[in-house]
Amino acid sequence: MKAGKHPQKALSSVKVNSLSTPGRYADGNGLYLIVDPTGAKRWVLRTIVHGRRRDIGLGGLRLVSLAVAREKAAEYRRFAREGGNPLELRRKAEAIIPTFADAAKATLEHHKDAWKNAKHADQWINTLTTYVFPVFGETRVDRVETADIMKALTPIWLTKAETARRVRQRISTVMDWAKAAGFRSGDNPVDGVARGLPRQNGKKAHFDAVPYAKVPDFVRSLQTVATSEIARLAFEFLILTAARTSEVIGAKWSEFDLDQAIWTIPAERMKASREHRVPLSPRALTIVKSAQAISTSEVLVFPGRSAHKPMSNMVFLMILRRMKVGFTAHGFRSAFRDWASETTNYPRDVCELALAHAIRDKTEAAYRRGDLLEKRCKLMEAWSRFAAE
Repeated sequence: MKAGKHPQKALSSVKVNSLSTPGRYADGNGLYLIVDPTGAKRWVLRTIVHGRRRDIGLGGLRLVSLAVAREKAAEYRRFAREGGNPLELRRKAEAIIPTFADAAKATLEHHKDAWKNAKHADQWINTLTTYVFPVFGETRVDRVETADIMKALTPIWLTKAETARRVRQRISTVMDWAKAAGFRSGDNPVDGVARGLPRQNGKKAHFDAVPYAKVPDFVRSLQTVATSEIARLAFEFLILTAARTSEVIGAKWSEFDLDQAIWTIPAERMKASREHRVPLSPRALTIVKSAQAISTSEVLVFPGRSAHKPMSNMVFLMILRRMKVGFTAHGFRSAFRDWASETTNYPRDVCELALAHAIRDKTEAAYRRGDLLEKRCKLMEAWSRFAAE
């Protein structure tokens, strides 16, 4: 390409799908692909309208392909050259923007084939029908704001804490779908909700939880963040094992049986003071072997600057700040739990034991001697596959 010449059809479908670094990528003739820090991708046309430069959103990549984006961009540019305002075309298109209720039903249709039973799909839409639709179900999805979501969640936030958390997750999923479909722009309004909600049972509200749908994009973006290789490996390992930060940064080679793909964390390093066995998915096992190849310590799997000391518990926080995301490392445990509840048929106890939580029913706990390792092995493999999507 000659110096100063504008690109023409610089992007390809393969390149568009492979881009993961946040930024603006030019295709030509004012068409850009925007990759957000969250990994979401959307199209924007930059053109001149009545003598002024305008950026016009054309929709998210999931629903608007490269070819369709080029067609839309050409239509808008032609309309502008003829003296029209492409934003008028957008306003006409807004007439078909769905209500939140319709968007929720469309989201259900989009996702339900990936869910393993009809019962879950019914529960998913029924909670929204009960707690959300009466509040803002008839509001256009592009006009739903944080205040609307607060109004729906507040009555059940303390009295039905678990239900409220799931409703919030489901609202977030609908909003993510609406943005990908080109019906919304900007941040997900659910992200700011917890700051205004009271504490549940005296505990901090789950404002650090990660929407599980964002985990695959995060894992991809993690590979390019400016930090050490050992820190990237440790963070991905934390996500795939649903472990706590202290458990990961303190992991020792003596705790691993690589032949059996088992990580046994001793009781003294566990919050509940009970030994915890973690089945390693193929990817988690690969991470441990990669760490083994570059580790400077004969004791610690993920050492810090010194081979004799673990990395700081601030390492993951600094990575999250560099990636400009608003949650914490601990939030990935919530993401795992929500994913397991929303998309799998694994019993509650299997999911809870994967997080090293105690069984709440004391009678049942007295009879259950095992740790459901075989079932948890399959669960963690499924989680690892999801994170790699």
